Amino acid sequence: MRGIARQNRAPIRANEEGQRLNEQTLSMRLERVAAQVPAGARLADIGSDHGYLPVALMRRGLIAAAVAGEVALTPFRAAERTVREEGLEQHITVRLANGLAAIEPSDGITAVSLCGMGGETIRDILERDNMRLCGKARLILQPNGGEQPLRRWLMENGYRILHEEVLRENRFDYEIIVAERGEPVAYTDLELYFGPLLMQARSEAFLRKWQRRLRLKQRILAHQAAPEEVARHVRWISELLEP
Repeated sequence: MRGIARQNRAPIRANEEGQRLNEQTLSMRLERVAAQVPAGARLADIGSDHGYLPVALMRRGLIAAAVAGEVALTPFRAAERTVREEGLEQHITVRLANGLAAIEPSDGITAVSLCGMGGETIRDILERDNMRLCGKARLILQPNGGEQPLRRWLMENGYRILHEEVLRENRFDYEIIVAERGEPVAYTDLELYFGPLLMQARSEAFLRKWQRRLRLKQRILAHQAAPEEVARHVRWISELLEP
């Protein structure tokens, strides 16, 4: 596969910011997502935007094939252009489709990435067309908020969380959740809220995220009639952060 990637290597082009588009220009967030894609995978990147993730993985020789799915015409055309200019049309298929409808049985998809959407949106995409995955694909999810309902969906649909991490980029906290179908698992409400593996690891990035979140929720409680749920979350976070 590495030989194929080198043979089809097109001249590196400059993007709108004058940076070179190559395997080095993924954001830190997408680099961490890329690290969770199994070697040799057949990847479906749903909501692919410019197609940078599958292109980078293919250029590195790390995946066998990819589908880049986009529901909106402008990013769909951008992804088509990226794939074409990198000379990867034989290995990356770009499709205009809603969510997992971009996946065809003949694609043989073994990994699915959904990044940069709300957790509820990712959950709804998985719920609507989950049969297209046949329960075999690894899910690499990067929700922008809404992690709790997304984890609940994974639990209720037979997915076990294999990896979680928190990272901070451009003043935003991001979580990455990796899951595969496995033995049934029952997460507690606290584990669904904080992340079962994140609670165990208690990384510096994880603790700092919840310190910031605690201050925000305390301000909400102090200045307005907040729902009871906010007070409950303040209690959970305070207990989590106790030494």
